[in-house]
Amino acid sequence: MGVIKKKTATRGTEGGVKYVCDVCSGDITSTVRIRCADPTCNEYDLCVPCFSSGSSSKEHVPATHSYTVVEQHSIPIYDEDWGADEELLLLEGAESYGLGSWADIADHIGGYRNKDEVRDHYIKTYIESSKFPLPERASPEDRSLLDSVSREDFQVRKKRRIETRKEAAKNAPPAAPKQKPTASVPACHEVQGYMPGRMEFETEHFNDAEEAVQHMQFDPGDGLNPRTGEVEPEMELKMTVMDIYNSRLTARVDRKKVIFTHDLLSYRRNTSYEKSRTKDERDLLTKIKPYARLMNKADYDAFAKGLLDEHNLRLAISQLQDWRNKRVTDLRAGEKYEREKKERLARAQPQGTLDRLATAARTAKVGPGVEAASEAARLTAVDLPDRFKPTPAAPAKNAKANAVNGKILTNGHANGALVPLAGRQKYSFTPPANTLPLEMNNENATDLHLLSRDEQTLCSTLRIFPKPYLVIKEVLMREALKQGGNLKKKVAKEIAKIAPQKGAMIFDFFVHSGWIGKA
Repeated sequence: MGVIKKKTATRGTEGGVKYVCDVCSGDITSTVRIRCADPTCNEYDLCVPCFSSGSSSKEHVPATHSYTVVEQHSIPIYDEDWGADEELLLLEGAESYGLGSWADIADHIGGYRNKDEVRDHYIKTYIESSKFPLPERASPEDRSLLDSVSREDFQVRKKRRIETRKEAAKNAPPAAPKQKPTASVPACHEVQGYMPGRMEFETEHFNDAEEAVQHMQFDPGDGLNPRTGEVEPEMELKMTVMDIYNSRLTARVDRKKVIFTHDLLSYRRNTSYEKSRTKDERDLLTKIKPYARLMNKADYDAFAKGLLDEHNLRLAISQLQDWRNKRVTDLRAGEKYEREKKERLARAQPQGTLDRLATAARTAKVGPGVEAASEAARLTAVDLPDRFKPTPAAPAKNAKANAVNGKILTNGHANGALVPLAGRQKYSFTPPANTLPLEMNNENATDLHLLSRDEQTLCSTLRIFPKPYLVIKEVLMREALKQGGNLKKKVAKEIAKIAPQKGAMIFDFFVHSGWIGKA
């Protein structure tokens, strides 16, 4: 046999189909060869010296067998950079390995052709041709390329291209050793039953959906009654079954899309991430998982984060309310209270002191849990004020930046820049005539902790409890916002609905604090 279909071990090398003489075994790929045309000799090739000397082997008889002279078809016919021999090898490789196996087809062509080059040439020459499936220059009379590029010039360019790529391949760094590819079987992924090569699962959603249509047939001419021209009931039934099958396929694709979009196949990473959360947080995330089908990953993550923040804030508020009932006034005292509470529970003994089983069970229940501290615990930690402390604003470059016509703007801002409070004088609280300040504490004044120290002094001076003061404050702020941040003292006293002297003092305090502007 005179042809050897040799696949090279490394991609992108010279490779290709090699022709050897069946007598001397010499390489005759790039030269003229003589092929026996007798039916008894299948692909029998000879080099010119062996043919001229009458040499033969196997069943070949030079005296009686006819022959054909096969020249080197290294001339451009469809593309100026591709010869006729390469075009034939391209089509032969596509037939042998199938379209899409461009790496195997490139090895079949040889000449240091790579898979991208072969794919692009096939698409450009055959697919994008106006004479599809034939190339543009498919006509035998079209000799435009043969006239513009001579055989000698094409051979020189081809030889130069092969030598250049061969030298580049020789000087290229050694390729990394190939790793064993992941087999597309259910056991080759961290999610049991997932086949990564096919992006499918061993058991799909509606896994038996294909059984309803596997024996269904549609023959040409079926479905219409030739006499009435109406659709036959059997065809209507088939179309109904097909609609049900398509709806199940759509549901299957939608569920797989949720899995891929939300990266649920990274099972180990997601599991380790969930272990860092508390049991309540995990239960909350489990309840909202159905909403993942309605959102993309970014929206769902933001939605989950918002619910977790609300959950942790509720826990922190409940903790703070419990501390208030226990007369705990600050975060450091609350931390000390919780630590001592755990110690008391750990020291507590069960009813039967001599019962070792009861003692062990009680100790196991009151011992410290293994769950990591939640975000709610950080909201009641001692360093909470430091984490939420605002960064000081940069000082203004000139004094005009902090005032407009010599007046400070509302809410302590001027032209969008925070007004420095260091140089501001402290507000002097002057009690009304014949009025003594009211002593307030957490026992007799609810919500006192919601006020600043200056506000507590103001309420004590005016003998106003915190809750009514907060209502007055909210009403004045809302009215000031409606009027662009400024408010008249007369209007403020009318809105406050308290003694005019007390309303005026509250208005002056707000103006001094920079919360509202004086109209």
